[in-house]
Amino acid sequence: MASKRRQDESNKTEKKKKKKNCEETAELCSVLEDEQVKSAVKEAWSHKSQYSHGDLELDCHPFPHCIIRNFLGSETFVENLQKELLGLNFHEKSNDLYKFKQSDDLRKRTEPHIAGLRTALFGRFRSWLGDMLGVELEPTVDISCARYEYTDVLLCHDDELEGRRVAFILYLVPPWQSSDGGTLDLYSTDSNFQPQSIVKSLVPSLNTLALFEVSPVSFHQVSEVLTEDKCRLSLSGWFHGPSLERPPRHIEAPIPRSPHLPRDETLLLEWVNPVYLDISYQEQIQTEFEDSSEIQLKDFLKEEKFREVSEALRLTQIQWTKRGPPNKRCYEVASLDTVPHCVSECWELLHSEAFFLLLSNFTGLRLHFLCPADDDDDEDKDEEREKEEEEDIQGGEATGSSTAAQSANTSREKELSTPVCCGELRRWTHGSYTLLHDAEAARTEYALDLVLPFCGADWQSEFGGFTCYVANEEDEELLTVYPEDNSLALVYRDKETLKFVKHVNHQSSSDSTSSSACRRLCDFSFVYYE
Repeated sequence: MASKRRQDESNKTEKKKKKKNCEETAELCSVLEDEQVKSAVKEAWSHKSQYSHGDLELDCHPFPHCIIRNFLGSETFVENLQKELLGLNFHEKSNDLYKFKQSDDLRKRTEPHIAGLRTALFGRFRSWLGDMLGVELEPTVDISCARYEYTDVLLCHDDELEGRRVAFILYLVPPWQSSDGGTLDLYSTDSNFQPQSIVKSLVPSLNTLALFEVSPVSFHQVSEVLTEDKCRLSLSGWFHGPSLERPPRHIEAPIPRSPHLPRDETLLLEWVNPVYLDISYQEQIQTEFEDSSEIQLKDFLKEEKFREVSEALRLTQIQWTKRGPPNKRCYEVASLDTVPHCVSECWELLHSEAFFLLLSNFTGLRLHFLCPADDDDDEDKDEEREKEEEEDIQGGEATGSSTAAQSANTSREKELSTPVCCGELRRWTHGSYTLLHDAEAARTEYALDLVLPFCGADWQSEFGGFTCYVANEEDEELLTVYPEDNSLALVYRDKETLKFVKHVNHQSSSDSTSSSACRRLCDFSFVYYE
């Protein structure tokens, strides 16, 4: 028995040795061995100037980035690496910012070519990169594999996260053209460090490494993949080190809010489907809304009014302005002084006193002084307000008189509170979207969202353009509202709920039977506050 055990242990040792030795060595581009090139790149990077030598090219516009072609020295190694990567399990990833398939973390994968590349990247190449930047890069391994296929996209962002210093992408693609999409687009920035427009697009190329320094201005995107028969395979990750200093985040002005317009119920009678003006039906709607905090009211406008506005929205006289910046949103807004009369009337309807009262009847919210108070809801909000006031005065001495003053202010604010709204007439076409962002999360509040779409019968959910509601700081999707012609969507959200409109993809413009060969979704978007 003893000799058999020794033999088993010997076999295990041999297996371990074989496992350790199965890693394939990744030979890197010879230009990385040239000390003169490294010194020249270092100098150009520090002076933010251009430099190229052989397969290496450095450019600092709009921010420092470097391209190294033929990054891996062996074609056979590249082919085998592709095979290993395509054999991995990939998971669909989709949120406001992206849609693509990603592998598990490659940190501990033992496939010979994956392991060999990882060793070369975070060993020899990390050392070269650190010397070039004059920065001590950490040995942290941060790498994964991504597959981008038709309509997959990664929208505008800057990659900034604690510890990330340099981002890299190694392309392992078939022959690729810019018309296939999937380009790495680099953005210029304005004086507030906000992205403006794409000034450079890098077309993926087999065995090419792209890298850039993560900074407050390193805004980029992977444009939507437009080809239906190719896969954009890449390895990407970050080298970690001390982060660059970030200036204070720019806070943009919110859309102005205003009280209702003094318009009476005549407007409702002209525009709204009579079924929604029936008091007993309004009570049914309110019961349903109070249960779920959302409802869609189909055929909301009278058919002839809806058709009139639909046709008017196609007129070229309307001036549409793109609304950004692209790290927050990308869609068009109508200039209201250029819209036809019927569109202006529809806008007035949604802004009118009569409509505020109608919304109160639909939802039970106090959007009009004639709406009865919901005592339970008021108690909840008063408790929350009192809690916030207690936090404000915590740490100091709160006298009886100061507490009384706080209560008096609260009552006065409650009495003087005037329901308000803000709104836009928006147009969504291929490439439109909105993103979740820190500034929006910081100023969330109780609100009633209204969307009235004009999208045409052939608009499909696969195109995007739908609104998703998510819990703040969580991936959980709470609700998705799909646009539907003449269907008024109402959603009440609390302080912990955020929303975004999903990227409108290439399917919206392909196979279109319209003469313009491009579908458009228009909507009135209003937000009402008690």
